[in-house]
Amino acid sequence: MPTPRAEVHVDGALVRALLADQHPDLADRTVTVVAEGWDNVLVRLGPGSAPGPDLAVRLPRRDAAASLVEHEQRWLSEIGRLVADVVPVPTPVRTGRPALGFPWAWSVVPWFPGAAVGVRPGGPEVAAALAAFVAALHVPAPADAPVNPVRAVPLHTRTEAVTERLATQPVPRAVELAAAWRTAADLPGWDGPPVWVHGDLHPFNLVADDGPTADRLTAVVDFGDVTAGDPAVDLATAWLTFDREARADFRRRVTERDGSLDPHTWGRARGWAVSIASALAISDEPAFRAVARRAIDAVLDD
Repeated sequence: MPTPRAEVHVDGALVRALLADQHPDLADRTVTVVAEGWDNVLVRLGPGSAPGPDLAVRLPRRDAAASLVEHEQRWLSEIGRLVADVVPVPTPVRTGRPALGFPWAWSVVPWFPGAAVGVRPGGPEVAAALAAFVAALHVPAPADAPVNPVRAVPLHTRTEAVTERLATQPVPRAVELAAAWRTAADLPGWDGPPVWVHGDLHPFNLVADDGPTADRLTAVVDFGDVTAGDPAVDLATAWLTFDREARADFRRRVTERDGSLDPHTWGRARGWAVSIASALAISDEPAFRAVARRAIDAVLDD
């Protein structure tokens, strides 16, 4: 699955011009494009003439992502308060409006030091912190929380998309994954109140200390898919992020902290891991495919 084509080219010159137009006190900072993802471009703002923390600018690169940035602008302050005692999130410190040919809203957010957990499995400190994060986040959401048609929904509603992908795309161990999916999709659905979920809690959205141990969670990022519903979608990170030992610790900690989980939550989470890992497996990004292969083996061999 190739990364979608950018519909607007975002570079340092555009970002500097937008800052000069709307946040001129930030316009003399150094500007470095550090990542161009599926939906957004991330640009680091380094030191300027006035003292202040490092920041980043987050801009959509296609129309489908524009509403996701608006969801972050609307809701991340509330979510940040829920998880403040555990780990920071990129709550916008400034917002931007369409201008200078750029058609969408954009945000200035904190810059978090460290590196994405990515292809290396998260260790015990990450497992402990992430368990505390989801326990703090997974509380009943307000009625006007963002709606996401593909995350935190009843698992069986994703059957057509998942089974078609497994039948037609080069996903490792696809036949076994299809059987695991059917088992998960047949489980009873979530019958509790819709709770806040991150929606895309894979290891590339987890920032960890890049020091000698690389095992301290420093931020959880990219809340574009934030929504309300079944917490199982976030708990799929057990297979996506951790090795067997850390996964068992994560699951134990989450279960101990959250008494609202029903007996089938972890089974549905395993199904979400099948869905997400199979999608990552057909990415054009080698690092995504590496995580997918590790997660697929974990789902099937645990």
